[in-house]
Amino acid sequence: MKRLLPLIIILLWSCGPKKEKADLLIYSGSVIDVATGEIQTKAVVVRGDSVLALINDQDSGKYEIITRINAKGKYIIPGLWDMHVHFGGGDTLIQENKNLLPLYVANGITAVRDAAADLSSSVLQWREEINHGKLLGPTLFTSGPKLEGIKSVWIGDLEVGTIDSMKLAMDSLQKMKVDFIKITDNAMKPEIYMEAIREAKRRGLKISGHIPFVLPLEEVSAAGLSSVEHLSYFIKAGSTKDKELSDQVKASKLTAREAGPLVLESFDSAYAMDVYQRIAKNGTAATPTLTISKTLAYLDEDDHSHDDYSKYIGKGLKKTYEGRVMRAATDDAKTIANRHNLYKKASSLLPLLQKAGVTIIAGTDAGYLNSFVYPGLALHQELELFVVNGLTPLQALQSSIINGPEFLGKSKKYGSISPGKYADITILNENPLEDIKATRSIQSVILKGKYLDRAALDQLLTEAEKKASN
Repeated sequence: MKRLLPLIIILLWSCGPKKEKADLLIYSGSVIDVATGEIQTKAVVVRGDSVLALINDQDSGKYEIITRINAKGKYIIPGLWDMHVHFGGGDTLIQENKNLLPLYVANGITAVRDAAADLSSSVLQWREEINHGKLLGPTLFTSGPKLEGIKSVWIGDLEVGTIDSMKLAMDSLQKMKVDFIKITDNAMKPEIYMEAIREAKRRGLKISGHIPFVLPLEEVSAAGLSSVEHLSYFIKAGSTKDKELSDQVKASKLTAREAGPLVLESFDSAYAMDVYQRIAKNGTAATPTLTISKTLAYLDEDDHSHDDYSKYIGKGLKKTYEGRVMRAATDDAKTIANRHNLYKKASSLLPLLQKAGVTIIAGTDAGYLNSFVYPGLALHQELELFVVNGLTPLQALQSSIINGPEFLGKSKKYGSISPGKYADITILNENPLEDIKATRSIQSVILKGKYLDRAALDQLLTEAEKKASN
C-alpha cells in the first residue's frame, strides 16, 4: 500500500482542474473604470485580441500565462480615441501620412476617426490592413470623401448639386463601407445640406460636419445631425439673434464675416442653455477641437519653430502648414483680437454644454494643413484644454474613451476594460483622475492584445523621426 501512495497522489494531481490558457496577465495595477471613476486593484487577463477576465491577483494561478506584466503603482485605462483627424495632402504625401499611424499608438491612442480629406482610398486600405494585423496603427474609422457642393475648395470631395446626386453620392459611400458621413458647408446649397442630413438619418448613418451660416444649428440638429465639428457653431446657436442673422445672410444683407461680431454681442447664456438642452435631446454631439482653435488663434504669440514634436512630421506635411501660418501673419490687430475673443468664447462653452447634456467627444483636427497640431500629442493637449476650461479629468477621459466608441456604435467592443471587449489598453505611471496630464505618462500600450512596452514605444518614435528626416 505504501508503494501505491505516491502513484495515487500523482494521479490525483494530474486529474485536477486544467489551467485556462491566456496570453497576457497585467497584475497588481489600479484599473480605472472610466464610466464611474472607480479604481480597483485587479489583474487583467488577455487572450488573443480581447480581455478574458478581471481577477484578483491571487487567482492568477488558474491561468497558464505566456507574458506577465507587473503594473504595481501603475494606472490602467482603456486606449484613448482621437475622434477628429485628417490624412491628406495629395498622392505625393501618402507615405508621410501613413508614417503618422505609429505616432498615435506611441501616445496611447488605440483608435482614430478620420474626418475626410483627399486620401480616402489609402485610408480605407490602411483600415483593412490594421484590422487584419498587417499594419501597426490605431483602429481606423473613416468617413471616406466628404459631401460638398459644386466647386468645393477642397480636393477629393464628393461634389453634389442636386438631391438626386446627393443620394447617389451616399450610395457610393455606403459601397465603400464608410463608418460615418462627413458634410461641410463651403459650397453646399442649404436645401441639399438639410436633405442630406435627413437622408443619412433615414439610412441609419451617422453624419457629422460644419454648419452653413444661413441654417440655425437647432434646425440642423432637429433634422438629425449626429455631431457638430468645432465649437464656434455653438456660439451662434447661443445668440438671441441666431435666426435673424441667418436670414440676413441668406438675403445677402450681411456677409457671414460681418455677422460674426453681432453673434458674439448677442450671445446669452440662459438662452444658450435652453437651445443646448434641445440639441442634447436630439442626440447631436459636439467635437470641440480646441487644440486647433487655440493654436490658430494665438499664432501671433506662440513661436512653434522649436516644437520638439515637429521632428516626427515629414517635410511635405510641414509644407501644408504654411498657408494658414502666412495668412495669420498678415492679420491686423483687430483681426487678431477677434481670433482671441472667438477662441475664449468657444472654449468657455464647455461647462455649459456638459451641463445641458450635450455629449462631448474628444477630437483634435490633427493632420495635414492644421499647423502644429501634431498627431498623437494633440489629444493629450485637447484633454488638458478640456480640464482647463471646466471639465473634470474624469469627464475629459470619458469624452475620448467612452463617447468616441458610443458615437460610432462600437461600445460593445470598446470603452472599458471588461471581459469580451478588445484588449486596447494604456498603462500609465500616474493617476489621470488626479491630473489629466498623467495621460502622457505612458508606461506601455496593449493594442488588440499586442503588448508594446516603453522600449517598443520609444522605438516607434525613433523610427518615425528617421522617416520624417528622410
